[in-house]
Amino acid sequence: MDLSRLTPAKGSTKTRKRLGRGVGSGLGRTSSRGHKGAQSRSGYSRRVGFEGGQMPLQRRVPKFGFRSPNKVEYKPINLDVLQQLSEDKGLTEIGVEQIVMMGRADQSDLIKILGGGTLSAKLKVSAHAFSTSAKEAIEKAGGEVIVLKR
Repeated sequence: MDLSRLTPAKGSTKTRKRLGRGVGSGLGRTSSRGHKGAQSRSGYSRRVGFEGGQMPLQRRVPKFGFRSPNKVEYKPINLDVLQQLSEDKGLTEIGVEQIVMMGRADQSDLIKILGGGTLSAKLKVSAHAFSTSAKEAIEKAGGEVIVLKR
């Protein structure tokens, strides 16, 4: 063992540069911040999306159309899904809970029953909305339609 082979213990030294510790350290005076400007001052924090004065991406990209904040999004469920659900589970009443349990919608979804497919089972269906053709088909099969509040 000789003194030329001594090294500090692992993790005992820091690799981070210590800024602002005098001109002699090589990292004093402006402390690697350059001269003047907002970034050289203390307390500066860059705004989200700021690109150094260049026109930011969110302003460069064109915007199209109009998005209504009051738009109501429904999860569509066709009549053939209701028919399959009644056959598989032997149900006469189908509501939002059964559709969610089947995995066709989430608990927070608003459900609209559409007239796709055929319905032969007599069902009592409750959902947030119904298309005209779905309503007619359910009532024609001898079922009942219940519209839930949103």
